Amino acid sequence: MLIVVHSNGLDVERCYRAVAGRDPRFDGWFFTAVSTTGIYCRPSCPARTPLARNVSFFTTAAAAQGAGFRACRRCRPDAVPGSPEWDVRADVVARAMRLIADGEVERAGVPGLAARLGYSERHLHRLLVGELGVGPLALARAQRAQTARLLIETTDLPMADIAFAAGFASIRQFNDTVREVFAATPTRLRGTKSPAGSRAGGWLTLRLAARAPYDAAEVLLFLGAHAVPGVEEWDGTTYSRVLDLPHGPAVVRLSPAPDGGAGVVARLRPTEVRDLGAAVARCRRMLDLDADPCAVDDVLGADPALAPLVAAAPGRRVPASPDADELAVRAVLGQQVSVAGARTLTARVVAAAGARLPEPVGTLTHAFPRPGALAVADLTTVGLTGSRRRTVHALAAALANGDIALDPGADRDEAGRALIAVPGIGPWTVALVALRGLADPDVWLPGDLALRKSLSGMGSSDAEAATRWRPWRSFAVLHLWALAVPSLFTRPTIPLPRSA
Repeated sequence: MLIVVHSNGLDVERCYRAVAGRDPRFDGWFFTAVSTTGIYCRPSCPARTPLARNVSFFTTAAAAQGAGFRACRRCRPDAVPGSPEWDVRADVVARAMRLIADGEVERAGVPGLAARLGYSERHLHRLLVGELGVGPLALARAQRAQTARLLIETTDLPMADIAFAAGFASIRQFNDTVREVFAATPTRLRGTKSPAGSRAGGWLTLRLAARAPYDAAEVLLFLGAHAVPGVEEWDGTTYSRVLDLPHGPAVVRLSPAPDGGAGVVARLRPTEVRDLGAAVARCRRMLDLDADPCAVDDVLGADPALAPLVAAAPGRRVPASPDADELAVRAVLGQQVSVAGARTLTARVVAAAGARLPEPVGTLTHAFPRPGALAVADLTTVGLTGSRRRTVHALAAALANGDIALDPGADRDEAGRALIAVPGIGPWTVALVALRGLADPDVWLPGDLALRKSLSGMGSSDAEAATRWRPWRSFAVLHLWALAVPSLFTRPTIPLPRSA
């Protein structure tokens, strides 16, 4: 469903058709600005369709704001899921967008963002302006405004706390930005109604939007089935875990939206509210909320072999990890063992090297070990073989000293080459890190036993499937896993005919 037809523009005719049809599938892909009203909207805005001569289209909300448009109060364009384009693409602009979403500008400024990507500030600014129409500061500002509005309307946090939680440097900057972007003061945005969320006991309650269809129960069950005691918890409905954030650990509890709509309810208890933006970004990545299910299903559903699975589970997502460093270590620990065995081994590693929470939250007691701590930890008593311990230590050391970079701005190809150079890490582990750590939507797992089992029933081979189903092979992997191991998924799977 990609609408970009060249790097500096949008397919205007197709965009207008989506607006005229109020097509929600395009929400987040682009924004519609109306010159006669001075506002910008999501494509599915229920307002009267503007005349074609009065509209222009922008790839980001930041670009619309930079052109002088304010957000529509009716359709809330700031509340749409993020563009899936930034997860699909691997170029420097997409890497920059992933880092900005993770809060890199707030933590390290534009110089830090540019340095992480290996470019000068000037060249990075030129790249972003050339494609998106605005630079990194404007993109970060738009994200801060979106976070601020979410907190204003869904929590009872004081405005000063919201300002700093959203990443603003001052109350004045917060007030000015909210007025400029939304044409309303923060107090007016909150209105007289009591917010749905609160900060009771230090917990914040937020709703995370997703593109429909989205089966939150299935995604959470998959995460819960892999939950590591001490770091994660699963009670059959709610998945909870510790997030290791820049300014301290946070606990998040995730459950399906109570009204059955697309999305997830997140209850967060951060150490510091300024980590809230990073926590939300990592939860969205973990839950694969920004994927474009229609584009994926159109491709996979056209293959007779996968069509029954796609029809049985439309919109299936690829659950990821909020921390790719953690996923890499867990992938090594899970080599050639069952899911239950991997959970047991990982729990022992967490107890040996993880940072203990100031106080337990239910059964959650630790944050996953950071690479620096894991590199020097004594793992002789956790049940690993000598070769596996050496691999874990070598991987942790490489992550700690920067020889391997797996953050949201990582170059996926470089990360793969660096991982494969670690003794004890092979193609399957590298692929799993790309799939569930770096959230690459086009990954195949060579030699995966569950995939082989499913492929055998389809009369296909691993070698043939390795190039099939591009550019959505990661989603094909999840469908085939569901066929082989249905207990990891909520939806029943159905047998496929051998002739498919």
